[in-house]
Amino acid sequence: MSRKISGIQFKDAVISGAAKITSQCREVNELNVFPVPDGDTGTNMSMTINAASRHLKNSKSTTLDKLSEETASALLRGARGNSGVILSLLYRGISKGFKGVEEADGEAVAKALTAGVEAAYGAVMKPTEGTILTVARVAAEKATEVAKNDADAVNVFEAAYNGACEALAETPEMLPVLKKAGVVDAGGQGLVLIFEGMLSVFRDGVIVTAGEGAEAAAESKEAVAPSTEGFNEDIKFAYCTEFIVNRNPECKTSPLSLRAFLESIGDCVVVVDDEEIIKVHVHTNNPGKAIEEGIKFGSLVNIKIDNMKDQNEKIQHEQKAAEEIEFTPAKPEKKYGFVAVAAGDGICNLFSDLGVDKVVKGGQTMNPSTEDILRAVEETPAEVVFVLPNNKNIIMAAEQTIPLATRKVCVLPTRSIPMGISAMLTFDEDAEVEENLIEMNKAADRTGTGQITYAARNSSFEGKEIKEGEILALKNGKINFVEQDIVKAAVKLTKSLVNKDTVQITIFYGNDVDEDLANKVQEAVEAKCGDIQVTTIEGGQPVYYFIISVE
Repeated sequence: MSRKISGIQFKDAVISGAAKITSQCREVNELNVFPVPDGDTGTNMSMTINAASRHLKNSKSTTLDKLSEETASALLRGARGNSGVILSLLYRGISKGFKGVEEADGEAVAKALTAGVEAAYGAVMKPTEGTILTVARVAAEKATEVAKNDADAVNVFEAAYNGACEALAETPEMLPVLKKAGVVDAGGQGLVLIFEGMLSVFRDGVIVTAGEGAEAAAESKEAVAPSTEGFNEDIKFAYCTEFIVNRNPECKTSPLSLRAFLESIGDCVVVVDDEEIIKVHVHTNNPGKAIEEGIKFGSLVNIKIDNMKDQNEKIQHEQKAAEEIEFTPAKPEKKYGFVAVAAGDGICNLFSDLGVDKVVKGGQTMNPSTEDILRAVEETPAEVVFVLPNNKNIIMAAEQTIPLATRKVCVLPTRSIPMGISAMLTFDEDAEVEENLIEMNKAADRTGTGQITYAARNSSFEGKEIKEGEILALKNGKINFVEQDIVKAAVKLTKSLVNKDTVQITIFYGNDVDEDLANKVQEAVEAKCGDIQVTTIEGGQPVYYFIISVE
């Protein structure tokens, strides 16, 4: 007798799929090709599907069509990053395929998967093969092929899973950048893990649990986003410890020995050094030992120790309290309003000064969900709300708010903080919506963006080896070069962005940079860039030592 998939089985399967990717969240993050500190594909997909998992655990529905509909809705609102949005689109299509279906046979499963792929491809302007889209498409094709001769729903879904695995293995052949790095596509891997968790329920009746791997996922997410959803295991290393060593010139010991010691007592170790200082970051249960070892290299300044377990508990409490507050959309009191995504007190305050009504905290490694952005839109008392994502990985999540909002939403595809600021400066309150969209986009596109950060892992760039902790210079979102010195990197990158039409350079320095270092960079840039006006602002942003805007 051919097996069918019931609503309860689908519900358990989604919960199982969420647990599976949660357990291997860090492994998916580490598949990111580039060494910049943004390894968040696994985190985004895990957080997205855990939004559905939490909802389904409390759902009273029993039919397949209703539970798949609820899954799609929860995924959409919880979608984070491009990978999370694509995942939500896949399940939106699946829910449409299951509409009116109480139990699915093989044909229904194949049709639902195909509908999911069509929804995902339809939402992406320029689909790239060798990504999660390819993995989903091949899975649906294999399911359709088997369903022609087999009505067993479990056999059809298993064929989809096997097809996804085969497609994932081929992704390096489709994208040279993956082959060069020796990895498969991170989003595709995430989807395979979710399908694997679902198949465990359909085939064996076993719901996967997060297990020991959830701890690693929790650490990864605690480091990249102000949220704890989906990760409730104990944090292995409780104290986030940071300090700067003013190097003792008489100490000849290599900072590599400091890194080795810190790795022996914790994880998430970053040691960045130049001739004058050593910047240290580590998660450990023995911050005193880290500090004691650091003193061997010189005097310590800017010591910062945070109890991550305590922070975790506070965040959970705050989130629970926030969820209990009944939300009512604001009544429009004006024609235009603005929502911007940003991180760092200085940058957030600047957007507020420029007229932004609501600033959603987020950015690189901290991708807000569609629901986060939607709430900000609904809290903006305007008929038309312009949304500035200010990060390429947040644009799709922002666009999902358009059909959900009770007011008109216009998403400007700003890919960086400087682009968002330039767009705001161009806004004309007396102009019509379309005119503002055109002019604001033009201003954003004219703005050059430089970012100075660090290598989060060992990698390679244009044939050159990149070591973890080295300084990376990104020009308009792409790695431009690697340096050992932060000041030299900032000056060289700024010069590469300047042209004959440049009139203004603005340098935002992050929370890991003190005012003295920021002033050194400004003086060096002024010396190299002639009469161009240079302004330095304390942005307070994480991840990037400097964000440079060239207009």
